[in-house]
Amino acid sequence: MSMILFACVVRVRDGLPLSASTDFHHNQDFLECRKRLKMLSLILTQFPGRGTAEGHDLSIHFDSSGVIACMGICSRSYPVAMAFCFLEALRWEFTASYDNTSIGLASRPYAFLKFDSVIQKVKWHFNYASASQLKNHLEKIQEELMLQPPLILRLEDTEMMNGLSNNHLPMQVEYAPNYRMKPVTALGILSLILNIMCAALNLIRGIHLAEHSFQLIQDDPETIGNIMAFLIPFVACIFQCYLYLVYSSTRLLKVTIILVFICLCNIYLHGLRNLWQILFHIGVAFLSSHQILTRQLRDKAQEDGV
Repeated sequence: MSMILFACVVRVRDGLPLSASTDFHHNQDFLECRKRLKMLSLILTQFPGRGTAEGHDLSIHFDSSGVIACMGICSRSYPVAMAFCFLEALRWEFTASYDNTSIGLASRPYAFLKFDSVIQKVKWHFNYASASQLKNHLEKIQEELMLQPPLILRLEDTEMMNGLSNNHLPMQVEYAPNYRMKPVTALGILSLILNIMCAALNLIRGIHLAEHSFQLIQDDPETIGNIMAFLIPFVACIFQCYLYLVYSSTRLLKVTIILVFICLCNIYLHGLRNLWQILFHIGVAFLSSHQILTRQLRDKAQEDGV
């Protein structure tokens, strides 16, 4: 049974349909969903890039980033991440075939009707492909949805949309809650405490050195270097705490840079710290880095049906 029932490409600025799949569904629920999709396409400029209008049996998914929007009607049970994978694949195919100039100059509905064959091909592929066949693409979309969840609408609310510009009360919309990270572990709490302690030690030593060397700072570059070698790890320790608590898709790069700075600064301070103090600060930095990289997002695969 097909899970993706209909797909179309529209121009975002005015909702002009550019191309659509040929559908053979004539039941009342589908026809009503098509009507609501058309209403939604007229005001896509009011909504963020991705969104879902949920109905009882069918849902409308849309991705309106850029000058075009790809929209689809799917079975309610079809995984959300798979639906947005399909829409992104459709976008790539359309933008590879038509440039922004031709899209902007289109003046009649379905000006790119020949693209219907491509829509049907992509739709067939996603209707019969498994999640394992789309693993790489699916993981990318899932991560994007975790960082920026799609807008969630009720399908029934689409009737109110055309009245938004006529002083009607705006419909209620809600954003899907942000995906949270897995619970903090005991070792993670320890790394936070040690990090805060290292940050405090670095700050105190840096300020103390600056106060007692104020007259020498301008004439002694080594003193400036020592002060910076205390203050940079202070900032780095605080940022490590932040990265442990808040997810970042580029955390591996950030953690690596921070770790390098902490190690270099502590080696530079060899004359002001003994070997055990240096090893302690570097050891805390490595522990914190490990905790940051091993703390994962909560698994939402079951919620998405994947």
